[in-house]
Amino acid sequence: MEKIRVLIADDHSMVRQGLKQIVELEEDMEVVAQAANGDEAVNLAMEIQPDVILMDINMPGMNGIQAISQLKEKRCPSKIIVLTIHSDREYLIKTVQLGAAGYVLKDADSDVLIQAIKNVYRGESYIQPTMTTELIKEFSKSSEEHQVKGQSLLTQREIEVLELIAEGMLNKEIAAKLYISEKTVKNHVSNIFKKLNVSDRTQAAIYAFKHNIKKN
Repeated sequence: MEKIRVLIADDHSMVRQGLKQIVELEEDMEVVAQAANGDEAVNLAMEIQPDVILMDINMPGMNGIQAISQLKEKRCPSKIIVLTIHSDREYLIKTVQLGAAGYVLKDADSDVLIQAIKNVYRGESYIQPTMTTELIKEFSKSSEEHQVKGQSLLTQREIEVLELIAEGMLNKEIAAKLYISEKTVKNHVSNIFKKLNVSDRTQAAIYAFKHNIKKN
């Protein structure tokens, strides 16, 4: 069985060991490296290219936000989940805008973390449900002009798919919801990414929130 390869970046050794135990309780996951700061995280990620990185924000030297920025500049293919104590909206918005695929609080249940890892590994996004409302609050201030601009780029069906992406649905779930094939959903998702100039589902969801895109 192919396992999901995980890198843990956190400056506290006990936290890293605890996370390692949680992750490796899953038969299809393994921790392949650990980093105590952002510099180590970037170097190890570029060398090992794990499937998923669990990234703390507050670390000595290069912090998690700086590390995410560097990894994206270097085009590291690893999916990044921010794992932090910070429930502040500013941290969520900043890391998601930089390209993080997930955001989980450290006091979340272990099954939330496991679900996040599985989601981002599949190419989906995962924002802890208690934090999703923060995204909506941040981007519900958009103007009518932005809404029209966003909607003019997409077909009505693409808008429907984008709404469901923003709700965190997988392609299979979107297909069932709209009574279309999963292949058709993938085509719509690809078109949405191109038209909105975004590279992943999290960025597409943010665009939908920011520009208040809704069905007519």
